[in-house]
Amino acid sequence: MSTKRNKIIYLIATGLLTALMLLSAGMYFFNHEMVAETFTNLGYPTYIIYPLAVAKILGLIAIWSRKNNILKEWAYAGFFFNMVLALGAHFAINDGEFGGALVGIVLLLVSYSTEKKL
Repeated sequence: MSTKRNKIIYLIATGLLTALMLLSAGMYFFNHEMVAETFTNLGYPTYIIYPLAVAKILGLIAIWSRKNNILKEWAYAGFFFNMVLALGAHFAINDGEFGGALVGIVLLLVSYSTEKKL
């Protein structure tokens, strides 16, 4: 594939991943009660909601930044573990709400793999 095509794929995947993570972090901040109920149903403690929202925002900053590749790798890893755990938790309680995590994993893998090709 050409470099231009890889860059377009990277920008689209990373842009959609950013939108998903910002939507998620926004829900954590602005719709805390609903998110707390979901976290409780999934078996996660509710005290991690705000720190997780902040971590998602900082992770996005690290991914879009071109300054520190190690920090970018950690951000990708953090998002991957977050989404895999969310996918597993939704499957474990069989609530059918795993779509966002599945889409997030796909976008993350596409973003990461095309970023490596640039």
